[in-house]
Amino acid sequence: MPEGHTIHRAARDHHRILARQKLIVSSPQGKFSEGASLLNEQICSAVEAFGKHLLYKFNNEYTLHIHLGLFGRIRKQKLPLAEPKSSVRIRLIGKKHLVDIIGPTICEVLDQKGVMTLIGRIGPDVLRPDANPDFAFEKISRSKAPIGRLIMDQSIMAGIGNIYRSEILWRQAIHPETPGRAIDRQTFNRIWDDACALLAIGVERNAIITVFDGQLSKKRYGEKFNIFGKASCPKCEGEIRRFDISGRRTFVCDTCQPLMRQRV
Repeated sequence: MPEGHTIHRAARDHHRILARQKLIVSSPQGKFSEGASLLNEQICSAVEAFGKHLLYKFNNEYTLHIHLGLFGRIRKQKLPLAEPKSSVRIRLIGKKHLVDIIGPTICEVLDQKGVMTLIGRIGPDVLRPDANPDFAFEKISRSKAPIGRLIMDQSIMAGIGNIYRSEILWRQAIHPETPGRAIDRQTFNRIWDDACALLAIGVERNAIITVFDGQLSKKRYGEKFNIFGKASCPKCEGEIRRFDISGRRTFVCDTCQPLMRQRV
């Protein structure tokens, strides 16, 4: 599943190439023809991201809501048109570019009330300047659930996925099985600030980068991790343990990330 930086990168790029234009909207696959007809030949006013949700807003007060899920993909290209593949759920065509959305988990048209309901279900997004981290801390500090589950709960703290989860907690020396109640405000602030910084780099570089060898260059980076998918810890050279939290694989160095006791 794409992490939050990927969705924000797509929102930024798609706003640049589609906003303030009358779009041709179709469903080559045929499964979204009714929804596409509500948006066809309407002006796209803005493209935004909330966590892992993409919102294409139109002047007729409808919004296209996309959640890619595990298998969804997005392709953008310059015109002229290429013949769409049969798997394209929805195609958006602007003056110079087109965007194809393939296999999303959610593809729906929302009215303004529906958009507000959706946003109300999403926790503060670490990549949005209007995010309120107090909301996330309040939820975490009251929970017995492990912090490794809580920071991936998109209703608590939006944008963080499986890779960032392991990397942020390792960088902040926090064991993923630490109960939320054991996380004080100072510790939470370290998690929040690191998430904001790392995902912002992910948007700019279009890659998850949590290892820094000196200054970031302007060259294209590949993915660079500290412990995700690794056998040993780069700090202590000890073994990295792999286990599941809520069905998702996580990684921990039990030496560098000691399990914190729950606050009374």
